[in-house]
Amino acid sequence: MAAGAAAGPAAAAEKVGERPGGQNRRPQPRGGPSGRSRIEEEQEEAVFRQVVSFSPEPLPGRYYDKDTTKPISFYLSSLEELLAWTPNVEDGFNVALQPSECRQPPLSSRRPRTLLCHDMMGGYLDDKFIQGAAVHNPYSFYHWQYIDIFVYFSHHTVTIPPVGWTNAAHRHGVCVLGTFITEWIAGGQLCEAFLAGDERSYQVVADQLVSLARFFRFDGWLINIENSLSLAAVGNMPRFLRYLTTQLHQHVPRGLVLWYDSVVSSGQLKWQNELNEHNRVFFDSCDGFFTNYNWREEHLERMLALAGERLADVYVGVDVFARGNVVGGRFDTDKSLELIRKHGFSAALFAPGWVYECLEKKDFFQNQDKFWSLLERYLPTHSICSLPFVTSFCLGMGTRRVCYGQEEAVGPWYHPSAQEIQPLFGEHRLEGARRGWVKTHCCLADAWNGGSSLLIRGAIPREVGDVAVRLFSLQVPVPPRIFLSMVYKLEGPSDVGVALELTTGSVGSCHIGGISALNAETSSRYSPRPLRVPPAKLARWVGHCGQQLRGGWIQRCYEVSLRGCLLQDLFVRFSRLPGSQEEDFVCRLGEIQVVDAGSLLKPLPRVQAVTVSHLRWQQAASEGEGHPAGLQLSCTLHWSYLLSHVRCFRVHCCRGTAGCSAGGGPPGPEKPTLLGLAFVNQYRIVDLAVAAIGPGQDGRVEFLVEPVPKEGFLVPQAEWGRAAMLYSMPAS
Repeated sequence: MAAGAAAGPAAAAEKVGERPGGQNRRPQPRGGPSGRSRIEEEQEEAVFRQVVSFSPEPLPGRYYDKDTTKPISFYLSSLEELLAWTPNVEDGFNVALQPSECRQPPLSSRRPRTLLCHDMMGGYLDDKFIQGAAVHNPYSFYHWQYIDIFVYFSHHTVTIPPVGWTNAAHRHGVCVLGTFITEWIAGGQLCEAFLAGDERSYQVVADQLVSLARFFRFDGWLINIENSLSLAAVGNMPRFLRYLTTQLHQHVPRGLVLWYDSVVSSGQLKWQNELNEHNRVFFDSCDGFFTNYNWREEHLERMLALAGERLADVYVGVDVFARGNVVGGRFDTDKSLELIRKHGFSAALFAPGWVYECLEKKDFFQNQDKFWSLLERYLPTHSICSLPFVTSFCLGMGTRRVCYGQEEAVGPWYHPSAQEIQPLFGEHRLEGARRGWVKTHCCLADAWNGGSSLLIRGAIPREVGDVAVRLFSLQVPVPPRIFLSMVYKLEGPSDVGVALELTTGSVGSCHIGGISALNAETSSRYSPRPLRVPPAKLARWVGHCGQQLRGGWIQRCYEVSLRGCLLQDLFVRFSRLPGSQEEDFVCRLGEIQVVDAGSLLKPLPRVQAVTVSHLRWQQAASEGEGHPAGLQLSCTLHWSYLLSHVRCFRVHCCRGTAGCSAGGGPPGPEKPTLLGLAFVNQYRIVDLAVAAIGPGQDGRVEFLVEPVPKEGFLVPQAEWGRAAMLYSMPAS
């Protein structure tokens, strides 16, 4: 299925006016005695007619949770399942929204890298629910600026990363790998089946692994062979790795294949804890080598000559659980990192979810921040290098859901795909004897958009006028005009000024507002002047600039004219008033946006061709004598939209007989109810309560698909996609 294309469901609707047998012909939806739903057109709204049936067709178990029919991420358990896999409509739920964002330095640079290998309680836990789950205290990772490669690990033969992790990682410019693992006697038999024969046997396996990465939009594989191999099989292993690596590079931009230190060239399963002559053949056949964890500094010293110019392609393993004879783990992991960086190698942190699994859940955020702060000096950051740059600091979880200051739902939720770009976390203190400091935390107590905000605490001492904190590292060649926005609010009585700052570097001769600001050897921090009245062409987006918004939030907007500049860093500056004493402050950041002003003038496409399929009806408890039993509806929506234009889709419904406002028409009597977020052109609605109906009556439910543009503004309801369904009970 092409990225961005609408995946036609197996039970899509046939529209009036389409000619049977022609190119517009679509498969017909399930439902009603004949298996069809009738469809009409009402002001660009598709209207389906459905006869309620309590005998649904079963959904394929691999793709849906058996209890709820919610779509889930999945793995493959055998060589047979891998070879039999071909993409279908259900696979579309698990496709990442976009490839990894542009980043600097690129992964191909020689700088030592940091790999995170996520192994948690067997994998595919709450993160398997593609559309999110109602979960208290889930695990969340948000220190992405320190990470270059993310590996999702489990002990299933073919571990396909759950799409929530891929979306979150790609948003931060982080590469995502799945795992191909074989173990024990069964693993040896599997390897014999595809490695001991001719080249076609291992090539077809490699081709399938490439197809999986290409279709689901992750970036490659960690190959982990944890069983001994016959001489024939181990002889073909380097050829398999070379073929897999070559094919992946051809079909997946910036793709990677890594080998785990396990089998040696004789075929024995014998962990070496280093790169050496016994396993070098595998290193030479792929993109990198992930060592076992029980190494000492002498192992690192021995590897220097063998790795040569590929030091950064050796990922020295660190077990954060500190199992076995290791240098350091847990809160002493920095001891391992110090030695690894001393010798110029990359690092592979295995199972840093230790802070969640083994420590108190109520202290998770403090423990996670402590763990990564201890490693900070050894973890070089990377920069994002594309616009628009928009974040609400949402962690992809929360105790309630908020949309631009308006509370939409109360209750726990967890949706990794909804995680926004996260800043650089930590504590920053002024140099010398001055007592100024700033500290950043993620916080679920309040949000502007999503489930969390960024909490910034600090103190401005008497001897300085302000303190600033760098939140984001960027490397963005900026267009002639950029538009910036910041939503924030101060907690308590602090009388502190808050301003957004940026630093620029030169691509040639950098001019800010027509004034030459710097040359190629310097950079400059620049405080743009807030816009009191936004330009007319931007008013649709920034009509609330400078005003107090819902919940005490304030939006500041800026416009900057630039030429030949490189946007490098985003700061927030806090300043005290002249003559005031030391100021302590607590500030929440709800959103930061950096947008090419020209992009706001481009028209957005409309969501089109909304269809309803895969219906399941259930009876709910009756409201009492004389009242028909309630109904619950599950179904799948599909639509057409170019995914490169959106951050996500918000899916709504109206369950009243009059529905929501029609496309371009006046508002209807019912306000749409948010059902959830989608990051592909399809969404599964599960157990939606709809009105009970009697004989001869029609019920109505309307679905609306709201695109959320990358630039982060609200799209008028007239431009949403919509479909309505009229339903009736079968004739007795």
